[in-house]
Order: sequence, then structure tokens, then C-alpha cells
Amino acid sequence: MTDLTNLTVAQIRDGHRAGDFSAVEVAEAFNANVAGAKALNAFIVETPEHAIAAAKAADADRSAGTLKPLSGVPIGMKDLFATNGVQTTAASHMLEGFVPRYESTVSQKLWDAGCGMLGKLNLDQFAMGSSNETSYFGNVISPWRRKDGGNAALAPGGSSGGSSSAIAARLCPAATGTDTGGSIRQPAAFVGISGIKPTYGRCSRWGIVAFASSLDQAGPMARNVRDCAIMLENMAGFDPKDATSLDLAVPNWEAALSSDLKGKKVGIPKEYRLEGIDPDIDAMWDAGIAMLKDAGAEVVEISLPHTKYALPAYYIIAPAEASSNLARYDGVRYGLRDLPEKAGLQDMYAATRADGFGPEVKRRIMIGTYVLSAGFYDAYYTQAQKVRTLIARDFSTAFESCDVILAPTAPSAAFGLGEKMADPLAMYLNDVFAVPASLAGLPAMSVPAALNREGLPLGLQIIGKAFDEQGVLNAGLAIEERAGFTARAEKWW
Repeated sequence: MTDLTNLTVAQIRDGHRAGDFSAVEVAEAFNANVAGAKALNAFIVETPEHAIAAAKAADADRSAGTLKPLSGVPIGMKDLFATNGVQTTAASHMLEGFVPRYESTVSQKLWDAGCGMLGKLNLDQFAMGSSNETSYFGNVISPWRRKDGGNAALAPGGSSGGSSSAIAARLCPAATGTDTGGSIRQPAAFVGISGIKPTYGRCSRWGIVAFASSLDQAGPMARNVRDCAIMLENMAGFDPKDATSLDLAVPNWEAALSSDLKGKKVGIPKEYRLEGIDPDIDAMWDAGIAMLKDAGAEVVEISLPHTKYALPAYYIIAPAEASSNLARYDGVRYGLRDLPEKAGLQDMYAATRADGFGPEVKRRIMIGTYVLSAGFYDAYYTQAQKVRTLIARDFSTAFESCDVILAPTAPSAAFGLGEKMADPLAMYLNDVFAVPASLAGLPAMSVPAALNREGLPLGLQIIGKAFDEQGVLNAGLAIEERAGFTARAEKWW
């Protein structure tokens, strides 16, 4: 019998509809994989009963002829999305044991579409990190290993590292992620899967634990482009509970998928050609350009002159918003409360926040509080917002001469756990190619394109115009078909 955990979202959906297998069989197969992969530490909470209950409902719906769009498809849920009755922690001690009595809009949409939940996926604490090493519940481990590097554990990327690792290891066919400065795209690139950050506002932020409100955006991660399109259709949509939600109809992205790019122009930003970059990255990028030409696209050079300021601007704006958002965790209303003997209110605040937040979260709160302080607000935060406007303007100008932009997703392949934790600046540089699109609120996707000399996946990034997820998905499909990336990690866990 076919290993059901090797099937994609589309194959599970269509096979279940055709009666090739039951939804319960699919859920049981993935539940077994989850239970057998503790070494990856991809899940904070496992919910096999949720997956089975949804599967039984899907099988009943098939008998009744009332199937839903994703009936029979079990998924992983990043533990940043509030799930009614299931612990939601943001991978932080601050929220350990917090069980919401409400459901995030995105997760509710997926349950309404027929999905079941295999569990809550690990992440960098409060989504702050690029390697999934800041989680209070321990780091996630990539299922990949270097070709000749022994058993050295690799980072699965971050913050959505639990999602990326679980999909690559066949623990779930798809998962939710969130992307603030690359946290869907970079981990997708590190493990050889696809992931798309839609236009800011496409997916509701309601019920997602906030990091940086003007940047955070939910999106899907899956094994291929079609699955991302399917998932995004069922995650997106207007939400009156979210003031930043786009009041736009959700297109049928899957039906409109096409790898024919005749008449399209692809921009290659000259500023992304960084000195000293890994030659494997440049070689992959050049190969990607050839792939899109083969798909019928015309390639043009473009300029994004303010690119060099994107990373410093991001690491002012994001920590500033984090400082404000995380002020709510004070030990009073919910979450952790540390109350030293004979402590006053201020003592409780200090003890709770000192114990509840990890070092990276504290670092970003400190930076954010500093740049928002009276003496430095204009010098740092106001200037960063002006730079953000210039970066968005650069993209608008570039899109006058092209339809999508092609660039690497990350400046390197996956690195070893512990290699960059002692140097925060080196860690932040992992976001150098991903951050500009986030600052501009544009849709962007990572698609696996090659293996490097060490046998590790590399991803290409497609950036599109606002609201043009279709153009991004189509260019991604063109790369996917031509790259023929079928590599997967050899099981060691």
C-alpha cells in the first residue's frame, strides 16, 4: 500500500474524494509519524485526537456527499495561533500552560474547510529568531544532514522551524507559518519545501500572538506550490475583527496556476548581488534566471537602491513594535505570574518578565524600548519608518518595468545549531534577502531549487506586486517544474 504520508495536500484531498483511502487512515499514518519523531522536537503539543475527529467527520461527509474543500487533510499548526482548548505558548515560558477559549481566524477557517490538527508546532520564542534555537521548549532539529558532515545537527530555520522540519520529515503534509521578516521563506528554503508570505492583510492576524503588528503575516508552508495555493485559499479572507485585514475577494489561485510566463518580465535586483556570498547561491540564482527564461519570461535588471538600509530599518521597527506588544505580559491577566515573597506590583512585573522571557526576546524588548524613548524616537524609529517608505517606493518603481522579482531566499544553506547563537548580528544577516519584501508588505515565496555542495537545499525567492499572489505562485510553479527538486532528507530520527 502507498505510504500515505508521502502524499501532497492535493493528492490527499483528491484521493479521499475518489475513495482511494479513508481520512482516518491518513490521520493515523501521520499521527504515527509524529509519535515516532520526538528527536526532531518539531511539536510542542501533539493532538492526535483532533486529527482523528476531523478525519471521522470527513469520512462521514464523503458518505453524505457534503465534502469540504480540505476534507481529509491533517495539518500542523504553528504554536503562535490561538487554538480553542489547546495550549498556545508562542514557545515561551511566559505563556506555558495558557489554554485559550477562542480560536484564531486562520485556524478556524482551516477547521471549517475540513482540516484536522496533528499538533502545535515549535517555533522561536514569540517568533523572534532565525534558527528555532530560542524556544523555551528546546530547539527544533532539521531532518537534513550535511552530505559529509557526520551527525552535526542543523537548524531548520526560523521562526517557523517546527513547521518546516515537520513538513520535510513527512510529519504533516502542510502547516501554517507566520512571516515577520522572512520566517516562512527562510525555513522553507533551509529544508527544501515551499512557503508563501501573502500580501500584508490577506490573512487575518486575529488570534495570532503578536510580534510586530505592521509586519506579521500568516501564510502556508507545504511540499509544493500547488499545495501552498490550496492552503492559502482556505486561510485568506476579510476579517472584521482585524483592522488591517484586506476587504478583498479570495481568488481561486489553484485553478489559475500556470507555468507559462510568456509576456511576463522578471526583475533581477543588482543590489542583491552581495560581495562574498556563497558561490552556490549565485549559481542557483543564475540557474533560476535560466529557468524563467525557458518558461517564456523576459529578464530585466532592476535597481532597489535602498536595499542596504532594509536590515537596520527592520531591526529598529520590529523590536519597537515587539516592545509595545509584549508589554501586556505583566503577570496580571494571564500567563506566567512570579510573585516573590512580600513583593509589590513592580516587583511582580520585574520577576515575571525576567523569568518569562528568553534572552533574545529580552534583547529585542530592550532595543525597542530604547528606540521608542523620548530622546531617541526621532533619531531611530522615525528615520527607520522613512527608510521603510523609500524601500516600498523602490519596489513600486521596479514593478513599472517587471512583473515579479527573482532573488535568493537566504544567503546560505542551513547552518549548524549553535553556530550563530553567540553572534546576534550574524544571525540577523540571515534575513538580508527576505526583509525588504516584508517592509513593503509584498507577497513573496520561497521554492526549493537546488542542493549545495554539502547536499543541503537552497531556495529561490519570488517577490510580487501587492495583491498579485497569482503571479508569484505561477513563477514559483515555473521554477518548480524546471528545477525538478525531489530530494528529501534521509531518515535518521
